[in-house]
Amino acid sequence: MVQPSETIDCQDYVLRRWRAESDFDALFRMIDESLDHLRPWMPWVAGHSHRHTREFLADCEAKWRSGEAYYYAITVDDALVGSISLYRADEPRGRFMGYWLHPAAVGRGLATRAAAAVVTEAFASLPDVEYLEIVHDLANTASGAVPRRLGFTEVRREQVASPVAPGDSGTDVIWRLNRPRSPLAGTARLP
Repeated sequence: MVQPSETIDCQDYVLRRWRAESDFDALFRMIDESLDHLRPWMPWVAGHSHRHTREFLADCEAKWRSGEAYYYAITVDDALVGSISLYRADEPRGRFMGYWLHPAAVGRGLATRAAAAVVTEAFASLPDVEYLEIVHDLANTASGAVPRRLGFTEVRREQVASPVAPGDSGTDVIWRLNRPRSPLAGTARLP
């Protein structure tokens, strides 16, 4: 099975595959410190616990092996500062991307640069992927800035039957980036 690189070295930060054995304590602490920052947008934080963190890391391992999803830790100087994922869309030729940062890491362009690195890796290493999508709630303007900066196109807005996180407006914004057709292309536009 063709898979992306387990480590993407971006000079001032590194994306690396989550490690179930050694990342538990640091991930649990990072989530714990980020609860207020994430709560408006990430419904999973309501279940934050040791068990949930262990299950997430185990899920990362299983889904990486199956090719269903690729979860990366975002690290700066070997310290965890966030997470970014690439996972199967409903259509087999697409993938979704998701990301979040510790509040101390926001405002430095790190989410945008990490997303650009994952876009480049996905199109370089996964030949069956024809497009990538990012979905965020309309009210989450910080998440919406990332696809806009990278040259994604807003393709639609969907009303959600019932918002799942406290800050949700009930409208999802869906952005898409198609695989470049030029052999010289293939990277997301960096800010």
